[in-house]
Amino acid sequence: MPQAKLLIIDDEPVYAGILQRSLERHALTVSVCTDPDEAVASATAVQPDYIVLDLRLESVSGLTLIEPLIAAQPAVKILVLTGYSSLATAVQAIKLGAVDYLPKPAEVSDILRALGLSGDEAGEAPPIADKPVSLKRLEWEQIQRVLAENDGNITRAAEQLGMYRRTLQRKLQKKPQKL
Repeated sequence: MPQAKLLIIDDEPVYAGILQRSLERHALTVSVCTDPDEAVASATAVQPDYIVLDLRLESVSGLTLIEPLIAAQPAVKILVLTGYSSLATAVQAIKLGAVDYLPKPAEVSDILRALGLSGDEAGEAPPIADKPVSLKRLEWEQIQRVLAENDGNITRAAEQLGMYRRTLQRKLQKKPQKL
């Protein structure tokens, strides 16, 4: 039985290399692409069964790559992995065709489960949190949703949110609040 092929598309070569080595221990043939401009060409060349796609690739959103990647390899299962997770980007990723969405840092077992490679039930519901989401986290998710609706245009997003552009820029420079 041939090994399943997986392509990692992430602009952080160190993280991609660590993830590659970890996934290769689970009998996968893993390739890495660190250039978002070559992502679709890499997917065509490698013909992966699975893709782990970073949401933020240099100045490009990984969301813009989901549809071209599926067009290049129709049977591929795409998992979006990000350090900038928000409800808005998760919903958008799933709408565009990703099978799952995980915040970084994600355990290899979570990645394998999300792709249906762990032997566990694929698509198993994550555990329900013990406490509600903080107000700061809700603010972060609202900002991300409005920013996505405005195609990343900070000026328009700030106008819609009723804040100064510079204030929005400062909020975006901070790390997202943990769930």
